[in-house]
Amino acid sequence: MFRGMEYIYEVYREKSFSRAAKNLFISQPSLSAAVKKVEVSLGYEIFDRSTKPIGLTEFGLEYIKSVEKILEIEDNFENYLNDLGDLKAGKVSIGGTSLFISHVLPFIISEFSKKYPKVELNIVEDNTVELENSLASGELDIVIDNYQFDPEIYDRQILMKDHIILVVPSSYKSNKNLSEYKLNYDSIISKEYLNDKFKSVKLDNFKDEPFIFLKEGNDTRIKADSICQSENFNPNIIFELDQQITSYNLSINGVGISFISDILIKSIGKTAEVCYYKLPKEFTSREIYFFYKHNRYLKQATREFLKMARADIQN
Repeated sequence: MFRGMEYIYEVYREKSFSRAAKNLFISQPSLSAAVKKVEVSLGYEIFDRSTKPIGLTEFGLEYIKSVEKILEIEDNFENYLNDLGDLKAGKVSIGGTSLFISHVLPFIISEFSKKYPKVELNIVEDNTVELENSLASGELDIVIDNYQFDPEIYDRQILMKDHIILVVPSSYKSNKNLSEYKLNYDSIISKEYLNDKFKSVKLDNFKDEPFIFLKEGNDTRIKADSICQSENFNPNIIFELDQQITSYNLSINGVGISFISDILIKSIGKTAEVCYYKLPKEFTSREIYFFYKHNRYLKQATREFLKMARADIQN
């Protein structure tokens, strides 16, 4: 009944016969004929060829759900077999947004690769929505994110916390009367600034300055909007960007004020080109987790990666 499912699943993934044929290293007519043969044998069409891109029929949707269950079983058993090799082979696929892939994982990845050089690490950078889709489909083993994935589907392991800090170009006149609120770099690195003795700055002090926000839907943007709403502050937003690192670099060059994770500030290093300010902790603190599907076999290599990550943060 599921003979030839690899052909059908590839067409479903690519939503195109031509791209699927290229991936499968066969001709498009051969692929079309193979898919049609399966449909004839089942007595129902799987694909709705009237749509563009190609879609699934109601029957096709149920067929794909069954194929994904079969693939998950095969994948779980293959992972079990790899575990028998005592980490002399295998693969771990890790996904995350740019901030976490670039500024949290490098040391952990380096240490893991030194200890298990024959285990392949596949690193995927993407937005949260696509990362969750890839985790759900089994393309990724774990995802690092601060977004709260559905607990009925995913298990999680806390990695660390980060906090959002206001970054203001040093050249701005608004800094002049705020010396008691400025944070020095060392207090940020040590997390000492989280102590209640350090005061949070009010955004109204920067009412005449331009702001750089991340695009809507981004967690940092959500937190920035929440702070503005709580203070009835209407910022002059001149740019809306995808990445914190771009926003931070623009602030360093005097373009505007940014909301930046203390993880990024620590990773980039000290600079005299900006001033740092604490923001209300009820809006800026967030927990960062590794997520993985709780009904999927957690292979030994993945378990070891999570173990090393936990040890690294504790140290």
